[in-house]
Amino acid sequence: MSKTSQKNLFYGSLMDMLDTNDPLIQLADIFPWSKFEIEFAKYYTGEGRPPKPIRLMVGILLLKQLKNLSDESVVENWKQNPYFQYFCGLNEYQASVPCHPTELVKFRNRIGKEGMEFIFKMSVELHGEAAEESQVIVDSTVQESNMTFPTDGKLAIKIIIHLIRIAKKEDIKLRRSFKKEVKELRILLRFFRHPKKIKKALGAMKRLREIAKITLRDIDRKFEDKMGLHIKYAEAFYLYMRILMQEKNTPNKIYSLHEVDAYAINKGKDHKGYEFGTKASIVTTKDTGIIVGVAAHQTNIHDSKTLQEVLINATNNRTTPIAEAICDRGYRGTKEVTIVNNTIEISIPGTVLKKDTKKQKEVKREKFRRRAAIEPIIGHMKSDYRMARNYLKGFAGDEINLLLAASAFNLKKWMNIYFYAVFLRDISLLIKALDQIQKMILLIQYLFVLKNILNRN
Repeated sequence: MSKTSQKNLFYGSLMDMLDTNDPLIQLADIFPWSKFEIEFAKYYTGEGRPPKPIRLMVGILLLKQLKNLSDESVVENWKQNPYFQYFCGLNEYQASVPCHPTELVKFRNRIGKEGMEFIFKMSVELHGEAAEESQVIVDSTVQESNMTFPTDGKLAIKIIIHLIRIAKKEDIKLRRSFKKEVKELRILLRFFRHPKKIKKALGAMKRLREIAKITLRDIDRKFEDKMGLHIKYAEAFYLYMRILMQEKNTPNKIYSLHEVDAYAINKGKDHKGYEFGTKASIVTTKDTGIIVGVAAHQTNIHDSKTLQEVLINATNNRTTPIAEAICDRGYRGTKEVTIVNNTIEISIPGTVLKKDTKKQKEVKREKFRRRAAIEPIIGHMKSDYRMARNYLKGFAGDEINLLLAASAFNLKKWMNIYFYAVFLRDISLLIKALDQIQKMILLIQYLFVLKNILNRN
């Protein structure tokens, strides 16, 4: 970030090249960057190599979510896009990359969930009073992890591959590698749903598990003379054995070697029987549609049990208390939630009561019709802001990705509001200009008529 007003000899000022009415430029000017400098200063010790500017790193993270880019792509696009550079605090064009993509990983780990919650809170405060509605809408969805569809055969093959790599790395000679047999068994796993091939597929799955256990025991015996290696791989071996021993109805099953926290969720969808990841709850304002609270849940709990955590998050991001939370029928079982001496009423659609007046019936109908407005918001978070598939590792990655997706949605909403305000202003100016032109045309026509009359006389 440039600290002097002296101009560069080779590159001009970015403001001389950019459109000042662009929503991204206006967002960069109004966003409270100084608060991030103060809040995130505690994560730095002042030792070692000087860190990258905080505004630069926060800006790149937000641009990554706004434009649905990977760490590598956002760094490359930042170099090519002067609007990105101005958003991150530069005054002059920079012809080199701002940082290595892995520095974004380190920055996310440095500030963690607490830092991401602060970024999300600033995105809520950006909307001012529009985010302070007393009525909110709550719904839950699934944030899928970056993993393949799990099967026992796939997991067994992955465990065998991992064990062979460990043996090769530690220079351990195995009694048998089973390389050729594993290749044949992998072929038998194909089309295992076919009635004529299911028996062979089940036999192949059973044999792959046996091979994995044999290989694991072989390496474990060779580690007995090397206590350091035994301790080093104890956690990994425990994970492998837990996967190999689990059955169809085993509780808390593990579905991936690298995403241990992911669990299976059945949402009753026709096109997708199960989703593997973590459940995420989202709170939006009723009329303005601003996301004011989010929460990721480490276990697959009932929707009614998720309200306490997500409403606490929403309360922390606002200055006025929430009076009513509107939910769907999946939240049945909870009628109110108390947070810091504030009781929030939980409204769920139900049958019409005979004692209700016509006005009460209309209010209820409008309220629960409006509840459906949260569904497209969740759809946009998934399709536009990197929530459809989470590429960040572990449950901490689930929390961080959810908070960044919600922050990006709020920022984009602010940019859209600004864009439409400028558009309407330009339209009104155009109408005024057309009105003036029409008046001038009428005046010219009047002058021509007057001239003709004078010439006749």
